[in-house]
Amino acid sequence: MLAVLMLCGIWRLVSGKRRLACYEAKWSSNVWIDKSQPALTRDHGWIKYANHEPNEESGRGYINLKANAASGMAVHDDCKLKFQDLKAKRSYRFITFKIEGQQVVVDRIGSPEESYDDFTASLPADECRYAVYDFDFTTDENCQKSKIFFIAWAPDTSKIRSKMVYASSKDRFKRELDGIQVEVQATDPSEMSLDIVKGRAL
Repeated sequence: MLAVLMLCGIWRLVSGKRRLACYEAKWSSNVWIDKSQPALTRDHGWIKYANHEPNEESGRGYINLKANAASGMAVHDDCKLKFQDLKAKRSYRFITFKIEGQQVVVDRIGSPEESYDDFTASLPADECRYAVYDFDFTTDENCQKSKIFFIAWAPDTSKIRSKMVYASSKDRFKRELDGIQVEVQATDPSEMSLDIVKGRAL
């Protein structure tokens, strides 16, 4: 009887560790979410599938998404080429990017004549975007300068899954754009107003 109890205890320990390692992940913005997967919900700090019944394959309905997080998001070559044109040639005032399928692609391009208001108007009210903006300003010493801003736009009205995908892919995408000088994260227009951008530039 003692041997049976010991074997049962070892099995429960190993099984519990396996399920914990394979199917549970602490809630984090740095989690990759596959769009093909069911909707996710937050439950006491853990990530789990919504309406996903616990079973041997799903491990109490929780799932580990860290493997997908490590895979990263592909970046279309056009994103880097257009950014180089903005940085080196100043061919554009701004570029917005969106995640489409499994990669980041160029969404919209603003001509050098377009204003900051034109840029903010180009951002959708209920969808996430990345953007770069070539901001011209005058210093307190009356010197003309410019800085390239990276804007992570995640409005409150956007879908939670979209917010998580954009948040988890942001740093990797930024690394592809060599020359970013200032980052701004905004969930509504007031967090990226012209006054805020001016203050960050100086």
